Parts: sequence; C-alpha cells; structure tokens
Amino acid sequence: MAGEQRAGGKGEAGDPPEAPVRVLQSLRVKICEAKNLLPYPGPNKMRDCFCTVNLDQEEIFRTTVVEKSLNPFYGEDFYFEIPRTFHNLSFYIYDKSLLQRDLRIGKVAIKREDLCRYYGKEPWFPLQPIDSNSEVQGKVHLELKLNELITDNGSVQQLMVHIVECEGLPLVNGQSCDPYASVSLVGPARIDQKKTKVKKKTSNPQFNEKFYFEVTRSSSYTKKSQFQVEEEDIEKLEVRVDLWNNGNLAQDVFLGEIRIPVRVLRSDSSHQAWYLLQPKDNGSKSSKYDDLGSLRLSICYTEDYVLPSDFYIPLKTLMVKSPDIQPITASAAFILGEICRDKNDAILPLVRLLLHHQKLVPFVTTIAQLDLNDNQEANTIFRGNSLATRCMDETMKIVGNHYLKVTLKNVIDEICESPKPCEIDPNRLREGDNIDNHKENLRHYVDKVFSCIVKSSMSCPTMMCDLFSSLRHMAVRHFPNDRHVQYSAVSSFVFLRFFAVAVVSPHIFHLRSHHPDTQTSRVLTLISKTIQTLGSVGSLSKNKTSSFKEPFMCDFYKMFEEETYTADVKKFLEEISSTESKEPSGMSESVILKEGEMYKRAQGRARMVKKSFNKRWFSLTSREFTYHKHKDKEPVFRIPIKSILAVEKLDESAFSKNNMFQVIYGDKPLYIHASNCVEANEWIEVLSRVSRRNHRRLSKYHPSAFINGTWLCCKASSESTEGCSPCTVGAPADVALDIDGDRECEKIYSLFSTNMSKLQTMEETCASMAVYQGPQEHSDCHFTIEDSVETFKSLQQIKAIVERLNEPHEKHKKGSTSAKYGSQENPIVGKGS
Repeated sequence: MAGEQRAGGKGEAGDPPEAPVRVLQSLRVKICEAKNLLPYPGPNKMRDCFCTVNLDQEEIFRTTVVEKSLNPFYGEDFYFEIPRTFHNLSFYIYDKSLLQRDLRIGKVAIKREDLCRYYGKEPWFPLQPIDSNSEVQGKVHLELKLNELITDNGSVQQLMVHIVECEGLPLVNGQSCDPYASVSLVGPARIDQKKTKVKKKTSNPQFNEKFYFEVTRSSSYTKKSQFQVEEEDIEKLEVRVDLWNNGNLAQDVFLGEIRIPVRVLRSDSSHQAWYLLQPKDNGSKSSKYDDLGSLRLSICYTEDYVLPSDFYIPLKTLMVKSPDIQPITASAAFILGEICRDKNDAILPLVRLLLHHQKLVPFVTTIAQLDLNDNQEANTIFRGNSLATRCMDETMKIVGNHYLKVTLKNVIDEICESPKPCEIDPNRLREGDNIDNHKENLRHYVDKVFSCIVKSSMSCPTMMCDLFSSLRHMAVRHFPNDRHVQYSAVSSFVFLRFFAVAVVSPHIFHLRSHHPDTQTSRVLTLISKTIQTLGSVGSLSKNKTSSFKEPFMCDFYKMFEEETYTADVKKFLEEISSTESKEPSGMSESVILKEGEMYKRAQGRARMVKKSFNKRWFSLTSREFTYHKHKDKEPVFRIPIKSILAVEKLDESAFSKNNMFQVIYGDKPLYIHASNCVEANEWIEVLSRVSRRNHRRLSKYHPSAFINGTWLCCKASSESTEGCSPCTVGAPADVALDIDGDRECEKIYSLFSTNMSKLQTMEETCASMAVYQGPQEHSDCHFTIEDSVETFKSLQQIKAIVERLNEPHEKHKKGSTSAKYGSQENPIVGKGS
C-alpha cells in the first residue's frame, strides 16, 4: 500500500497495543483547461500543447496534445496513490515539437502543505516561468564544527564541514543522477571552495566527507594571502553547499543549495542538522507571471492517518450493522450520507466498507425502497441523485470495471483510434459533408456497441446481478400495474448510469488512457445518447423520440426498428437480473487489464551485462503477461498468470535505477524498469492482484539482484537460495479483501469528526421531536428523521466512537509534529538560523 509508516503513541491501560500508524496519500486531479498561453513567435501564433503532472520533478502523467490553440481544453482526470514522500505537486505546460526538444512554456507548483486549500475547488493558477536553477528538491545532512588549533604562531580557528549524506534528489530524464557537492566558505573578500567525489546513479548519496577551512589567522601571521586578517569577522562568514549532477561531457546541472551563517556556532562549537535544498539565491529573482497564461485545475489531495485495526472495531461494527437498523434512516451509514455536504465524500468509503464486509446488497436494497416510497411515476424510477442511486453508481464502478473492459474496450478502441465522420447535426456540418454517410457510420457504431452490451449478460458480475434482481422485484411490488417497471428499474442503472456514461467518458472507467479528442468525443456522445434511448424500456408507453431534445436525433432514431431492439434489451435485462446461478463471468475471455512501455533487463546471454536494458511494450491480460518489441507486434515473451510466483519491488542498488520491480515466475525473475514511481506501483498492484490465487506463490524473495555470482541483498552465492525477505502479498484474496477496510474506516471517522456540529444539531432535533411528539425543522439543516429515539441512539454511539478515536489521532499528530527542527523528519528551510 502506498504511503509511509510512523510509530503511534502509547495508550492507556486496556487500549490496543502500540503499533505503527500508516500515512496513506492519494491524489485526484483534473486538468481542466489553459488560457491565454504565450503566443508562438512567428506568423502562426498557435501552439500544440500538452500538460504533465509531476511529483517534485518526476513526471507521473501527461495529457494528450491539443493542437493549434492558445486556449487548450484538456478535461482529463487522474487518480493515483502516492507511493512516496514529496514536497511539491507541479504541472508543466509544454509546446510539442517534432524535430526539437519539447518547449516548456510555464508551470504551476504547489507545496504539499498547501494542497488542502484547493480541495473541491477549480481555481485558475497563473503560470510561473521555468528556471532550471529553481527546480530543486531533496535535503542535505550537514555537520559544522569550530576547532581551535594551537600553533607555533598562536591559536587559529578552523572550521570543519562534514557532508554526511543527501536524500530525495531528483531524477534527471527519468534516471537517478550522478551527484556531487561543492562546499564553500564565503566571506566579504574570500571564497574557499572544495568538492566531494561524484556518486554514481543515486538519489540518496552517502558522501561522508569532511573539509577543513581556516576561519581566522594568528596575530603573528604575515604571509600574504587572498584575504586580510582584519576582514575575518566570523559574523560575516557563511558556509555554502551546492549540489550538482555531474554532466560528464554535458554541462553540470544545478540541483540546489543551502547557505548557513557560521554564527550558528556562537553558542555551541558544533552544529548538526538536516536542511532542505533551496533554489539558486533562495529563489529571490522577481518574475512576471502575467504574460504566460493560466491553468485551471481541480485538486483533491487526501492524507489518511490509518491506525491499527483494533482501533476501528467499534466504528466498523456500527457501520456494518446499518442494514439491520430499523428504520434505515436511523443507521450510522444513512446518517453519514445526511451530514456530508458533498455526498461523494461519503459514498466511496461507505460503499467500499460495506462491500468489504458483504453488507452492501442489503443496505442498497433498503435505501432504494426509500426512493420508491417517494416516487409516484414509474417512468422516472431511479433517475435522481439520491443516496441509493449514488451508492449504485459507485458499486458498478468498483465491481463492474472488469465487466466494462470485457464488453466495451475493443469497440471503444476501434472508434477512438480511427473515428469515422458521424456528425448528423445540420448546424455542425461542413461544406462537402454527406449527412447520409455520416448517419450510416453512426448507425454502424451504435449497432456494434449495442450488440456488445446485450450479448454480455454472462460477464455481468454476480453482485451487480443480485442488486438488479432486488431492485426489479421491489419495483414490481411498488408499481404492480405497470408491466414495464421491472425493466426500467434495471435499465435506469445499467444503460443510463453505467454503459452510456462509460461510452461518453471511457477514460474515467479506464477504457482509454486519455480523454478523447474533440471529434472523437462528439462521436461517442452521439452513440451514448442513442444507446440510452434504445435501453429505456420503461418509456414504451410513450414515443421514444420524445426523449431527444434535438430534431436531428429524432430523425436518426427512426432508422432503428424499435421492437427488435426492445426485445433484445428485455432479454438482456432479464438475464442480468435473474437470481439463477450462472458460470463465473468473463473467465473464458481474455481482456487487457493494463499495458504500456517500460524497460526490461535482458533475459538471455546479455544478462551478464549490467546495463543491458531494452525498451518493450508490456501487456497484461486476464490470462498472461507479455512483452513485445512494438505495440502492434506479436509478443516475444509470455508469462502465464498461473505461473507468477511473486511480484515485488527491486532495490535501487541492484542496477542503480529507481522504480524497478521484478516478476518471479520460475527459476529466474524478470526485472522491469518503469518510467515513474506511480507507474511502477500500479503495475505491482495489478500483477499481484491477478496472481494472488496462484497455489505456488512464494513466501520469501530476494529484494536485490543476482549479479557476478552473488545475491546483492544477502550475499548468498547460489542463485537458487531461498529469498531473504518476506513477500508483501501472501494469502489469496477476492474483491472484498482487496479493499483496505481500515483505511475506509479512517475516512468515515474523518467525515464524522469534520461534521461534528451537524451531528450535534441532528441530536438536538431528535431531542426536540421526542419532547414535542412531532416533526421539527431546523433553520439551517434538514434531516430525514423517521424515528427520533433510534436516530438519537445512533448519534450517541457515533459521537462516543469519534471521541474515542480522537485520542490516538491527537497523540500521533503531536508525535509527528514534535520532531526537532533540523531533524530528518523536520529539516531546516531556508538559510538557517
């Protein structure tokens, strides 16, 4: 799991034992659009621009290129677990170049501690100029010591500067750098400079070098030198440490600097601390931002402090028993949805936790009944954004991801990679367009997508079938005289809120890696609109063309033989809402789960060469893991999923490369180098997940490589020696076990804690209702309270649990912020004191 671990504080007697607290970071970011970008200097002022997402200076994602625009719209969403510590989240706008290096136009850089200010907002950020001397990250461990030496000519003050180590230096062009440090003693009329040795291919160099500088001369010193004795005022001296990446034949690259006044040694002759690297001259250069344009972003950064499992048992028990509470509106799960201003904050952890404990179907079924009780019109069943419909939406996203890929990925790929013209709006047609040909193209795509959907019932996940079955029977009981409601109850979800949304936004459902371009997006929108109407069986009593606002869509829809499509839809809906058992879904079909370009270490004779890495196209399906020389070529190497014994990270020391992992599948592992930390983490997780049920999985592995007859990690001389470290993934798991229940409980606790004032208001409303024997309305908050006594009980339990969990959280936060200034956990920022 992504994140880091920190020790928790000791509790009172009877508390759960002390255990590490997991700090888990995640980021959801939407790159919306840019505007007023700096024009290209020339007659054609337009640019072909793309945007990247960077953790510090490591690129994690990039958008597609928007051509010929100074106001590019991207509309791309990215979500990822952050697997390491970082200081800045940065966004770079590039101008794409075919012949030269892509030109960086400007950037937005946000410090990690400032990210929370933008949660849930979409502000415009001015682009800042990019100066290579300001692109810094990492920290330095330094020791200063002032010694007094007695010589024949008197006493001399000598300064010892000990460069111990650095941590978190940036990757340069995706590779670890070759760092060295220059150490200078700078005064009004002097500069003495020395250099460390270059450390090869590492972001965390261990220098451990000491340098000595004379600070003052003895009074009898007469030799001419580069400085005068009277100018040697210790108050004016400072130590400067500059970090550089050795460029060999190219120019050395500046990595950052620190400046420490020697006066820090006034009270103590020894000083040792960690310092954060700073930009050149501490970034003091003034720059104009207005001329470069701006970027609109939506940023949701979360940091979860996950306690050991025992702490969450009371909260977990309370949430999991929610489906059994009568009425359901008095349950803790329903109350969570009531108090959150943004329902989406509550839905995801709630759905995942109930899914983890196999309580989701009864909960969704019960709250769906509330929607039915408020609904008087069968044609609009489950069309709103209630707690029930949002829970269903999130459930289908989680459980139905593989189902979508099996059903739609191939046809969506075909449409996106070579879209045929499909515009049928007369107002959008260009001169020379043939609208009849466009209609035929669109009809072909709609038929292909529709056919994939209605033939996919055997691939529909069992949990979705169980939910559809419950909704179907509830709807029939509620509207006994409507013969179509049994279908509309299911089609409202599976067509309107699942397939149609996935078609129009395939990148959100991981069917495509990027948001489609404008032309393709328009084609997908037209297909989605038609699919929605073809699947809306519940409106048979009306003319379906009335569901279209545009006359041209009404005309297009008349091309379809409605009765034939309706029969196929009915059959499909009956199959996915049937309670009869069926074969495990999708197991006979091979679907691509993840693919991309990475480097692999040579498998054959060239394995003896340490630097032999080749770029390959990797593809993971539900059956095998393969790599290819090029994307569209046949695989040159295959590993059946059932043959994978372990998937683990590889130490940087093995090949002096970050972001490496290994797939162990037989006698020898396959070593792979990913482009960044997030990509490596995602490959490890998906490969581990698909191979988790394999019977011969290893319990131990070697975290480093076998090179020159020795395992670098444990120094064993036999390549067949059992691993020296326990594997991170062991026991088999299903969908429910893949969910981190403790993390979801932490999110729920955080929501309850943040909304404590609303819980208090709700509690007061319950008390008022109990006294006055009737419904009460609060001026600010409107809550659904059917049974004030039961709701009051749940509120009391929630508050007690939150108060109980507040204690270890406060202890942890106090412990994590009490680190001494200048320690590794809390390095000094700036020039020092």
